[in-house]
Amino acid sequence: MANEATRRTVSTILQENVSYLRERLGAGKSFDVIHLDVEYAGRSMALFMIDGFVKDDILHYLMRFLASLDEETLTSHPLEKLFKTYVPYVELEKTNDLDRVVDAVLAGPTALVVDGIDYIILIDARTYPVRGPQEPDIERVVRGARDGFVETIVFNTALTRRRVRDRSLRMEYLQVGRRSKTDICICYIEDIADPEIVKSVKEAILKIDTDGLPMGEKTVEEFISGRHWNPYPIFRYTERPDTAASHLYEGHVLVIVDGSPSVLIMPTTFWHHLQHAEEYRNKPIVGAYLRFVRFLAIWASIFLLPLWYLMMTEPERLPSALSFLAKAKMGDIPLFAQILMIELGIDMLRMAAIHTPSSLATALGLVAALMIGGVAVEVGLFSNEVILYFSIATIGTFATPSYEMGLANRLVRMGLLVMTALFGVYGYVIGIMLWLVMLARMKSFNVPYLWPFIPFSYRAMRDVLIRSPIPLKNRRPTVLHPRDPDR
Repeated sequence: MANEATRRTVSTILQENVSYLRERLGAGKSFDVIHLDVEYAGRSMALFMIDGFVKDDILHYLMRFLASLDEETLTSHPLEKLFKTYVPYVELEKTNDLDRVVDAVLAGPTALVVDGIDYIILIDARTYPVRGPQEPDIERVVRGARDGFVETIVFNTALTRRRVRDRSLRMEYLQVGRRSKTDICICYIEDIADPEIVKSVKEAILKIDTDGLPMGEKTVEEFISGRHWNPYPIFRYTERPDTAASHLYEGHVLVIVDGSPSVLIMPTTFWHHLQHAEEYRNKPIVGAYLRFVRFLAIWASIFLLPLWYLMMTEPERLPSALSFLAKAKMGDIPLFAQILMIELGIDMLRMAAIHTPSSLATALGLVAALMIGGVAVEVGLFSNEVILYFSIATIGTFATPSYEMGLANRLVRMGLLVMTALFGVYGYVIGIMLWLVMLARMKSFNVPYLWPFIPFSYRAMRDVLIRSPIPLKNRRPTVLHPRDPDR
């Protein structure tokens, strides 16, 4: 953005302003940039807008209202009269910076340029193409709200404020991207969130220096996380407004990016990615059971397949009571190659499912069942045990609430498998230790990633492992340093 010394200010001569705006906006070159020369109350004026962003009915009403004004109406103090009286709309802004006007028009508002006035009035009568707030595909629940975030930032802030009617809820607006000017909202509850965390989030976002954010919140995450080769997410994505609201009440900060249906929650720990709204939509004992099953599935997705491979390659380490686990048909292909092939095959199948039209999804499922199932076993490509244990690990991956966490755990599983194949039991143990050290060294805005396990907090760890009744959760997470620690 231009600084005070070099910015182009609005002139009192209408034609100078119009010529500059036409050149910078590409009017006449881009068919969707609309420039209207009009005359109201005896004054020459111009309107600049983007077709498809402007609300036609609102603008038509404003133009009819201005057309009814007499010539004497704007003879004295025209700016104040237009701004306060004769442009009857809620969202108005005035500016004397022509570059600011260009950025605003490209974002959607309409610019009203008036001859003899060295300010331009911005009328925020815009609308964006938007889909309805449908239930997210990834975070479905049996009972609960069916609305989800969409690609329009104003809709997302409204969905959040609908659930958080706190007078200290803050929605701070930023723009990032030298060319894209992407709208970003930092959302937090001022009376709860730690000011240092809020400050750190703002500073990290303001430091982003790039042309644009084509991938929305994912681009923001990569710029501010700083761990490009670490697969584990340090921020949580959610498409559910109720999940976002519950984190606000704990003291987290939300980052809402225009054009993205997902909201970033920060800071988060490893355990935040393992929780799901379904656990809180049931009775506490049922929720605790669901969480236990989910944790069991997630641990199985990481450790089970390498452990079974270790038992198959070193059966003498098994107790006699468990010796049946190592009794399996090895197949015509080495066991490690079988597991690697099925890992890559499932990833290929996942990518194929994403790109397959829904009308052909059933056919793809049948092909996959035949290819990875009976036929592959009959021809000796895979053994039954490989398919069994890999299926359990895959179910655990799909049971992981966070899609990003599930992919990271899959990479860790493959790394453990390689370590076990190379160094046996020592590779398996060392691999797990390296994994724990990596997680323990991670931080999300100075919040330890493994808290409350490392550093240990009994009360918080109990709430992680067991879904506690809501009336008993009367304290906010201490690691977030909330201004109001009591619920």
